[in-house]
Amino acid sequence: MRSHRETHLVARAGWLRAAVLGANDGIVSTASLILGVAASGADRPALLVAGIAGLVAGAMSMAAGEYVSVSSQADTEGADLARERAELAESPESEHAELAAVYVTRGVDAETAGKVASQMMVHDALAAHARDELNITDITTARPVVAALASAGTFTVGAALPLLLAVLLPMNMMAVGQGGGSILFLALLGYVGAKAGGAPPLRPVVRVVFWGALAMALTAGIGRLVGTAV
Repeated sequence: MRSHRETHLVARAGWLRAAVLGANDGIVSTASLILGVAASGADRPALLVAGIAGLVAGAMSMAAGEYVSVSSQADTEGADLARERAELAESPESEHAELAAVYVTRGVDAETAGKVASQMMVHDALAAHARDELNITDITTARPVVAALASAGTFTVGAALPLLLAVLLPMNMMAVGQGGGSILFLALLGYVGAKAGGAPPLRPVVRVVFWGALAMALTAGIGRLVGTAV
């Protein structure tokens, strides 16, 4: 019989989430910032200063935020594993019963569940409990550095796109060109993210375009009000 090799896209979930979040935030926040400043009547140098400042601040914020939040997850996982390791050393019989009960709830009969639990604990008791009792696997394990780098890197790439538009567009076309170009960038991001995750692209594209356009419209409106008042 020919072997059947499966590739599951869920393995990409961790870094893909951070990457899409970073790129989306980079496009939306930088484009919104540039549109808001442009709507206030500022000139091109002011737009570029605002855009560059937004890019640097946003990339650092994304990196720090992802690292701190995912590190908290990693700390929780570490604490759970340490507790499980101690319980395995102190009361292996109780831990065997817990693991067997997990398998019973998944449809295995009690006798078979006991045998499976015994075999799994002989092979690697901590890994078995981490996976089947705590739901900690190689796919879900927190990786703070990877998440931070992915978010900061993709934020920078995303933010560079509206910043490039601010450099190239004529000032009399800045609002329309920046808004339209950024919406196209968001649509492309939604499409690429959906394809990378193996999902149909329509809903992700509509989702990122809608929220991105709303953010840019609100920011431009506030910029126009402030510029008129000043």
